[in-house]
Amino acid sequence: MKKVLVLCTGNSCRSQIAEAYLRHFAGEKAEIYSAGVETHGVNPRAISTMKEDGIDISQHTSNNIDEYFNIDFDVVITVCDNAKERCPFFPTKAKKFHQNFHDPAKATGTEDEILAQFRQVRQMIKSYSQEFVTNYLSA
Repeated sequence: MKKVLVLCTGNSCRSQIAEAYLRHFAGEKAEIYSAGVETHGVNPRAISTMKEDGIDISQHTSNNIDEYFNIDFDVVITVCDNAKERCPFFPTKAKKFHQNFHDPAKATGTEDEILAQFRQVRQMIKSYSQEFVTNYLSA
């Protein structure tokens, strides 16, 4: 079974969403983890936006990359440019992938406008995750 790490800056939003969708689409094909180069707590809007799509991430925790140095990951996916630049060296065979997603936590405007940005990013991450599982974890 492949071990996959999703890495972002604060492990509060994009990486949490990606972890949930990768886990959803991969099922028993992979163990999915997420972490940040920092920890900011799980974003409440990420929780509510995922709940709208039937996935509960309310029990997720915000984890620091340092917590996972003892795991021999097969895949590391960075979901923001900052994490890619700050991604620590993994002394493993981990294959690295990168896809930058806009940070909806930085959205401004009315609550409806902010939630619209969360939903847009959620959909982009959902599509990416489904494609990733099909192309890299189904074999």
